[in-house]
Amino acid sequence: MSEPNDTEKPSSILSKPSSERPEGEIEVVNGHKHSNSGTSLHNAQGWDGKLRVEKRAVLVNPEVLDGYVSDAEDSDEDAVKVDQIEADEDLTADLEDDIEEIDLVHCRINSIPALKLERFTKVQRLCLRQNQIQEVELPSNLAPHLTELDLYDNLIAHVKGFDDLAELTSLDLSFNKIKHIKRVDHLKKLKDIYFVANKISKIENLEGLTSLKNLELGGNRIRTIEGLDTLTSLEQLWLGKNKINELSNLNSLSNLKILSIQSNRLRSISSLQNLINLEELHISHNALTSLDGLNSNTNLRVIDISANPIDHLTSLETLSQLEELWASWCKLDSFDEVEKQLGDKENLETVYFEGNPLQIKNQVLYRNKIKLALPRIKQIDATFVKVS
Repeated sequence: MSEPNDTEKPSSILSKPSSERPEGEIEVVNGHKHSNSGTSLHNAQGWDGKLRVEKRAVLVNPEVLDGYVSDAEDSDEDAVKVDQIEADEDLTADLEDDIEEIDLVHCRINSIPALKLERFTKVQRLCLRQNQIQEVELPSNLAPHLTELDLYDNLIAHVKGFDDLAELTSLDLSFNKIKHIKRVDHLKKLKDIYFVANKISKIENLEGLTSLKNLELGGNRIRTIEGLDTLTSLEQLWLGKNKINELSNLNSLSNLKILSIQSNRLRSISSLQNLINLEELHISHNALTSLDGLNSNTNLRVIDISANPIDHLTSLETLSQLEELWASWCKLDSFDEVEKQLGDKENLETVYFEGNPLQIKNQVLYRNKIKLALPRIKQIDATFVKVS
């Protein structure tokens, strides 16, 4: 039997009459192409030279599909069935039962019970940052050892679920949707608590936290400083980016070392006279026009008054321990005043005056003039002073 020529057309197509061929199929007759699509290929002068083919695929050799089996049909019915583990539970599947720290950051966790934490009996630190948790539902077996709980950046709206966690020393609920501080004042061992960037408008229900050393409430909607009278152990208070217009109710915080209250609505410095141990005052981005009120804070090492409309450096005479003064973007205009107020500060190493008239008007000689006024200075703005 002879092999067919490569140019030979399959007879299965050309042997069919036109009426039996699929619509749009091409017929070759006497060297000319014809279509049975219903559109004539001729005009008065004969074939018009345009090939009209309906855009539809035609399977010429269906035999090529003989023996083809789809993926679904080819599946092995006897294959081993794999158990589908819940995504959250799978996150802890490889952890040892006696592990002391569990860190699950940005894992799309939306249910704490789904993590199956009941088998972990020695966990001291649990970090579930940047997830989608709405409810704090921790198994009771964690209570005896858990000291640090980090729920930063979740979807928590209500402070609850901490009743049994008496051993907690650190609790972070920053970047959630909390409006009211509740149900934490029984946590007597807490030393650090964070409520940064929530929707809190009032400082409340913290009276029982007498061991607290660090309280962070920045980025909320607080208008008044209150509810802190019993927190006599407090060393750090962070209240930046709120709506506070007056420094008040701070007299009992005699152990406070750091007060951060930048980006508020303060017009004056007051009520700080009892904060005799204050070492850092961050009060930038307010509406202060004067530094009066700092005479009693003789232990201050760092002061940030940047972005306030202050035009004179005053009330700094008693601050002999000063190491850093941040005063960028104020209205300071006198190098003589800089020397008078700061020249005797033996520990002063860093000053920031960028954006003040004394810098803007004297950009070429600015650094040299500061060095002449403060010969012991080691850093001016963001640049270290070269040792000659």
